[in-house]
Amino acid sequence: MKLILGMGITGLSVARFFTNNNEIFRIADSRKEPSLLKTFQKEHLLDNCYMGEWSKSILEDIDEVIISPGIAQSENIVQWIREKKIKLLSDIELFGRHSNAPIIGITGSNGKSTVTQLLGEMAIASRLNAVICGNIGSPVMESISDTADLYIVELSSYQLDYTSELDLFAGVITNISPDHLDRYPNYEAYIASKLSIYPYCENVIINLDEPLQSDMAGDSYFAIEKNNSNCSFLARKAGSSYEVFYKDKCLVSSNELLVVGKHNIENLLAALTLGYQFGLPIDEMIKVAKNFKGLPHRLEFITSINQVDFYNDSKSTNAVSTITAVNSLLEKYSQVVLILGGIAKQENYSELIELINAKVQTVVLIGESSKVFSEQLSVPTLKIARSMNEAVSLSKSLAKGGAIVLSPACASFDMFDDFNDRGDQFKHHVIEGS
Repeated sequence: MKLILGMGITGLSVARFFTNNNEIFRIADSRKEPSLLKTFQKEHLLDNCYMGEWSKSILEDIDEVIISPGIAQSENIVQWIREKKIKLLSDIELFGRHSNAPIIGITGSNGKSTVTQLLGEMAIASRLNAVICGNIGSPVMESISDTADLYIVELSSYQLDYTSELDLFAGVITNISPDHLDRYPNYEAYIASKLSIYPYCENVIINLDEPLQSDMAGDSYFAIEKNNSNCSFLARKAGSSYEVFYKDKCLVSSNELLVVGKHNIENLLAALTLGYQFGLPIDEMIKVAKNFKGLPHRLEFITSINQVDFYNDSKSTNAVSTITAVNSLLEKYSQVVLILGGIAKQENYSELIELINAKVQTVVLIGESSKVFSEQLSVPTLKIARSMNEAVSLSKSLAKGGAIVLSPACASFDMFDDFNDRGDQFKHHVIEGS
């Protein structure tokens, strides 16, 4: 019998798949009332169900366990499964067994969602039935289609941790920086988790700008400002902009793109390299890139009010991504107001603090990290807001042209449901108060 661990979105997708394929299963969750319980009940998915504190009895008569990525490896149930030598797998591995089209896998600390979406739109524009799924949106088990030509899947480190068999046409790691260290014993373990994607890949795509990958052997490479003959696609600085090349041919300038920042040039290079490896036409990919607006909550342009541009970067939940956002805006604006804060992660914020102190004029702090950050920041203007409404109002009153950006570098759960809620509230108050 199969066991599904976790009654979240992943568990629900697996339960539906098993039910539709007449697979007998048990489902379990350590919570007595999981948030999706009513959905499971309505769809009659709880014939063999266990809720509450983990018990070894859950594993009786089980030969395979499909585990939700939110369940940490340190939990007792995972240890018991491994002691009993029961097969443990992710929904990604299960998906790989049943998919009927090539799969491209994309992971990384930052940028993976953008690359996944951009590549998906490039494939669709190239008249392929491309399915965009995984960590970015639809669970993979609900994305299986008999008519799919290609699956483009965003993979998290948590999903990779529970994967041991997977066939990918190609895969890329966008970058690696400290993140999710509450789930890993050390940074080295997190790095190993990300790098574990490559053994599954028929075509390994390497970002030569990522120090942890620069010495690795791959099948195709991309880079910015590196004179490497192995690179199919590369970018070079041209004044205040970047030019993207295929070999020696200039394809597009960053001035022609709707997205901003060096990191988005890196994202474009990753998508182009993956797409070219699969056979997508370069001209079609560039056409899509020029019209690509980016993803919600990822340095998303909102509006311009009184000669001030507003950006929503709520998805930046760690220091590195906020550093990227601030640097990207400073390439375009001389004045930036930064809304920062939330639940600080277990990471080193010193580089971010140093950047803000050196180059940002005004900071508005929100959330439980406000006191800690206020003691480290020495910007000309520093304010603390008790709500998003107050943060937006303060920012508007303090801005003197340039840009206002919500880029918190922290988790959102002290004040909001999640980063989507945080970003939506920011957008609401920006537009409603205009």
